[in-house]
Amino acid sequence: MGWFSKSSNNFFLSTTALPDLRREQVLGVVNGEAIIGANIFRDMFSSVRDVVGGRAGGYERALSGARDAALEDMIEAARDMGADGVMGLDFDYEVLGETNGMMMVAVSGTAIKLG
Repeated sequence: MGWFSKSSNNFFLSTTALPDLRREQVLGVVNGEAIIGANIFRDMFSSVRDVVGGRAGGYERALSGARDAALEDMIEAARDMGADGVMGLDFDYEVLGETNGMMMVAVSGTAIKLG
């Protein structure tokens, strides 16, 4: 399996094609997005971390939540198409906004039905 592969409730996700699975039908591209805004307190503590070093836990938790939300949106879209899984996942991150105060997480992949 790929570097990111998991399955639950008879639904699988993988960053690579899975040659050991019998694909009945390729259903199409699915995607999910989530945008998070910067928070004054997260920004303030992040600035301190820039000076003293260490990890910015508030940003990490927010980014993790955005990634999970984007994945859930994509999974819902795939299930709506009747898919059993999504192959070839691609995660993208982008900074948005006039002052770069928001971050977008987008995930896409190919929904498939297993045979």
